[in-house]
Amino acid sequence: MKAHRKISARESVRRREKNFLADNYLRCWNYIKETKNFIFIVVGIFFIFALIGFFVPAPSEVNDFLMKYVKQIVDQVSGFSPAELIAFIFFNNAKSSLFGWIFGILLGIFPVLFSIFNGYLLGFVSKITVQAGGFFVLWKLLPHGIFELPAVFISLGMGMKLGIALLKDKEEVKENFLDASRVFLSVVVPLLVIAAIIEGALISVLG
Repeated sequence: MKAHRKISARESVRRREKNFLADNYLRCWNYIKETKNFIFIVVGIFFIFALIGFFVPAPSEVNDFLMKYVKQIVDQVSGFSPAELIAFIFFNNAKSSLFGWIFGILLGIFPVLFSIFNGYLLGFVSKITVQAGGFFVLWKLLPHGIFELPAVFISLGMGMKLGIALLKDKEEVKENFLDASRVFLSVVVPLLVIAAIIEGALISVLG
């Protein structure tokens, strides 16, 4: 009888946990759907400037700045073990995503600037990569991008939504912040973990 009660109690706990997870991700999905227009704006800005970075020659000052920026990152991770590289990639992307979301409260300006810079940087780096090794080399960027870019776009979209909410009322800002916190922890962070593992493994294996 006692064993039966213990089994029933464990089963009850498992059901509550399952229901909690299901409810949590349903609420996350609903909030992402509510934020979709802001996410689409971010995606549009990002890829427009990625195309500009790829096809439009950069002024010498911009070219020199970006080359130094990229070299600095490469030098920083040089000699990292696979685990250190994965950790570096994850924390760097998580920090950028977090700032893109939190600083969106400044009327949504920061997510726009972030999208412009990182979109242009992606296009610029892609152009250099293609010039050095051909278009085939770009496939290295695809696997982790499948997980990393959606995570970043969701964060920036939530940042824009937070900034717009500020123009309405404080209660809406509070609700947006709580919902966005749930999405960031339950959706964005796991996606960035997967992206970091894939990217770190590819860099370690393929160079």
